[in-house]
Amino acid sequence: MKILSIETSSNVCSVAILEDNKVIKEISNEDGNTHSIKLMPQIEQIFKETNLSLQDMNLLVCDKGPGSFTGIRIGISTIQAFCDVTKIKSIGVPSLMALAYNIDFEGYICSLIDAKNNNVYYSLFEHSQHKYSQIGNYLFDDISNITEILKKCNKPIFFVGNGSIVYKDMLKSNLYENAIFVEDENYNKLNATSVAKAAFDVFCNKKYLDENYNISPLYLRKSSAQIQLEEKQQNGNNNK
Repeated sequence: MKILSIETSSNVCSVAILEDNKVIKEISNEDGNTHSIKLMPQIEQIFKETNLSLQDMNLLVCDKGPGSFTGIRIGISTIQAFCDVTKIKSIGVPSLMALAYNIDFEGYICSLIDAKNNNVYYSLFEHSQHKYSQIGNYLFDDISNITEILKKCNKPIFFVGNGSIVYKDMLKSNLYENAIFVEDENYNKLNATSVAKAAFDVFCNKKYLDENYNISPLYLRKSSAQIQLEEKQQNGNNNK
């Protein structure tokens, strides 16, 4: 099975082609908010360098969030357009799930994405015998509340994601030796390869019909623009 995977929910714009869960080629850049400009050229480049085409793909996948609202929309709209043209199956992978696939640690893996103002996107996974299982739900919450949840595990937890960098000291001071961190910070970055590997497992386990893996955004919180609009509308109502 050949998989085209794209990652656009963070500052990384990444494209990969895999044969099952083996990487054929990955192209990435970290130019920040230029995904709308860089994504299609990267896709064209990876097809050229692998001598493959969209028609050779058996599965199309992308990161569905949480993360950058604009980045998520870019990735999803691209995959949706490809699906409309080709009718190839598609899978949307939550970014927190993709981060867990960056780590081979056997045991608990906690994915944390910084959402500013002491807030994080969070999910906990268990990796055992080459299988990743989610524990609980995807959450958006204050890091202090997440820390209290993790204390109850009372087991070693491997942290991954940019939130694990931002809140490393806090997690260490609360979880002590149970808080484990990767030394190479590249493992904390989202990438199209891990998105594809997660999607391949979803496909093999026939979970791809589950709405959790459809091509629709997983935001977990309202955008700043939406919050501002609601506040403006509320203030307008209060002034009547």
